[in-house]
This record gives sequence, C-alpha cells and structure tokens, in this order.
Amino acid sequence: MADPKGFLNHGREVARARPVEERVKDWNEVYVPGSLLPIIPTQASRCMDCGIPFCHNGCPLGNLIPEWNDFAYREDWSAASERLHATNNFPEFTGRLCPAPCESACVLGINQPAVTIKNVEVSIIDKAWDSGDVAAQAPERLSGKTVAVIGSGPAGLAAAQQLTRAGHTVAVYERADRVGGLLRYGIPEFKMEKRHINRRIEQMRAEGTRFRTGIEIGRDLKATDLRKRYDAVVIAAGATVSRDLPAPGRELNGIHFAMEYLPLANKVQEGDFVSPPITAEGKHVVVIGGGDTGADCVGTAHRQGAASVTQLEIMPQPGEDRAPHQPWPTFPMLYKVTSAHEEGGDRVYSVSTTHFEGDEDGNVQWLHLVEVAFVDGKLTQKPGTERKIPAQLVTLAMGFTGTDQENGLVSQFALELDERGNIARDGDYATNVPGVFVAGDAGRGQSLIVWAIAEGRSAARGVDRFLTGVSELPAPVRPTDRSLMV
Repeated sequence: MADPKGFLNHGREVARARPVEERVKDWNEVYVPGSLLPIIPTQASRCMDCGIPFCHNGCPLGNLIPEWNDFAYREDWSAASERLHATNNFPEFTGRLCPAPCESACVLGINQPAVTIKNVEVSIIDKAWDSGDVAAQAPERLSGKTVAVIGSGPAGLAAAQQLTRAGHTVAVYERADRVGGLLRYGIPEFKMEKRHINRRIEQMRAEGTRFRTGIEIGRDLKATDLRKRYDAVVIAAGATVSRDLPAPGRELNGIHFAMEYLPLANKVQEGDFVSPPITAEGKHVVVIGGGDTGADCVGTAHRQGAASVTQLEIMPQPGEDRAPHQPWPTFPMLYKVTSAHEEGGDRVYSVSTTHFEGDEDGNVQWLHLVEVAFVDGKLTQKPGTERKIPAQLVTLAMGFTGTDQENGLVSQFALELDERGNIARDGDYATNVPGVFVAGDAGRGQSLIVWAIAEGRSAARGVDRFLTGVSELPAPVRPTDRSLMV
C-alpha cells in the first residue's frame, strides 16, 4: 500500500484546467500540461489499506489500482506502468475518457472524497511514454493462424493487440479513413488529442498488427468472403445507430445526429477541412441529450464560436450527492459539470421537444419544448409550460440503439441477435457462426470505454482457445457481466 496515513493527511486534488477564455480558442486538451505529475505521489498516497479493494469491482478491467498507486507514491514509474499494463492495453485512453466507476467504488469514498484514481492512471502512462517504458511486444513465434477484426474502436484494438501478442496474424478492418473508431472521430480533440491514438497504432504495427482502412465489411467486402480468408473473425463494429427524434420538423436543414457533427470537427484537426461543413459559428445551438456525447457537442460548439448553446435533457436534474437507492459502491447518477459545461451555455432539465420550426428556406430556426414530469411512472407533459427557444443548429445526442444492420454485415454472416437487437454470443464471445466472435458495444450495447477494452481482451481469449484449443490470455469479464449500478 501507499502511505498508511495519506488519506488522513491529504485532501483530494485533481488536474488543473486551463482558463476558459484560453482553451475555447484552441482544440488542445483542457488541462495545464505538466501540472498533474507533481501532485500525483501525494494523491496516490491517499489509497488506503482497505482490505478488500472495491475499486477492482468497480472497474471491469480488474485494474490493480492499489498496486500502481503504491508505485506512483514511491515514484517507481516503471513498475507502476508494468502493473497498469497488466490489465489495460490503453490506459491513456481510459485515463482521459472513462467516467471512473472505480472512484465511485473507492472505499475512501464512503465518507471522504475518493482517491483520484483516474488522474493517477493517466499520469503513470504519460510518464511511461515519456520515459520510453512503452515498447512493442512482438510475439516470439507465429501460430500460423489468421484473424480479422472488424472495427478499430477500443474493443477491436484491444482484441487485435492481445491476439497479435499471442502469435496470430491479425488484420483490423476499419470503414473510416483512419484507425480509431469513435476514439478518432467521436471524441473531440480537447478531450483526447489524437496523438495518443497514433502512437498506440504505431506500437501495434511494430508488433505485427495490420490495418485496413476505408473498407466497410458488408458493403466493400462481403462478410462471407472475409470469413473464407481468415481462420477467425472478431466483430467489434460498435453500436453506431444513433437514436432519432421523430418530432414534426425533423426534416429541416440544420438538425443532425451528434455523430454527423462531431466527426467533421475532428476532421478539421486532421487537416481534411479548413472549416467544417457543419459548424456552430454564429448560430444558436441546441443539444438534445444530457450525456457525455451531448457535452462533447457543447464544447465543440463553444470552440466554433456559437452565439448560444443550450443543452436539453428529458430527465430531472440529478443531485450532487448519492441518492439513497444508489448506495456505495454502485456507480451513481450525479450532477456532473464537465469542462465543456464550465465554458458556458445553459442546461435545461425535465423538458421534451414537441416540434421544430423553420424558415421559408427549410432551415431550422426554433425548437418548441414543454416541461415534463413523471407521474405514476409515466412521463407526462405539464400544461401551460410550452415555449420555444432559438435553434439554428440542433444536434441529437440521445445515445445509440445498436450495431449497423444496413451495411449487410449481420445478414451476410446470418448472425443471431438478442432481445435488445445486439449480436448474440455465448460465454466465449462466440456467435452462432463458427469462428465468428463479437466484442464491445456490438454485443453488449452502448457502454463505457473500460467495458469495451475488457470485452476485447476477453473475446481474444475465446478466439485464441478456438484457434489453438487452449489459451493463457486473460478474460476479465463475461458477456453477461454488468456494471455496479442500481
């Protein structure tokens, strides 16, 4: 463990953000570069000798959090990196993007602010990259078996890296023009600079993983033909079908899914556009959906120079403290102020969109809404609360409903679906088609990045055992496992 009295002597201190007026003028990550590492040994010392580390249960990867906290406290960064990588292929992704269910399960968090596990994690991996402790791990010998991975998000990349290191020849197919999936085009640059993805991809290439971009399985290459080429296939295509809002006026220009809007902003940072085809500049922006994707739209609109930004959520505003029905160590629904919310805009809760209003040219101009409440378990509109707000750009960030079935991947493989519309799999992540496996949101449904990586690692074990009869690869989660939530 770290300092036995650390949690008594030190309070919680988190990463320091750059001033709002500075960071909204660029697309760099919001935190002050280099400001986190000096405070991390002290923060790591707050990790308790709690006997049963519930942070392990909060994290589906089973991260060895007390162990790498101890090494960080002692500033043994090489050992900390080794412990970190023992369970997580990409800690620089989770350290920046994960909502940290491990911190919600921290024993210290019962009556004090939890250990800053996420900040410690990202500090360890950033230090490891700077120190040269992250190196390619090419297999000693090849198995002669080949695997295709469909999708290069966190689940696909984790499965690919594990299988490559096990000695199999792995090719990752990505329908976009660059590797990374939603990490590349769904996450704004200010939350995670894409250089973090790029250097991981270079590490994976050095290990032997091959990448095929601009190829959509089902359209550009038939799924059945892919299966003939490879000994096994892992489907990690994600849950990419956005939930729509079938309100009158939905057809007006200026109403877009978040995943139509955000990728274009990222493509500007990649150098593909001088300015995005869809921009918030000078417009009144309304974001429908109160989750992380909605917050990403808010932060992006600020940087594009929106005239105003309003975020709508149909549910009531969460509290700042745990509700009685969400006790420790579950992951509670709390009122969260992200860096994007710090930058401005309005957040409106308990409202529902009734319809959109446009101008004579078919462009959206107004959004009409009404206040709602739950009465006897049913969502009910409050009479007399109707109003309209200006809306010249509307982004729909209401989550995702499942994997893409229009491209032919599901039908060409003849895959069975579960009752939620996800691709069905057994305990080894195998589908009903021999040699075809599924990992991540395509099988689980919309979830967190830590679950995607955990599923990618677990599916890799199933594939390895299918190809060789045995496997020593870790499998941190089962397909039926769920988050510690109530």
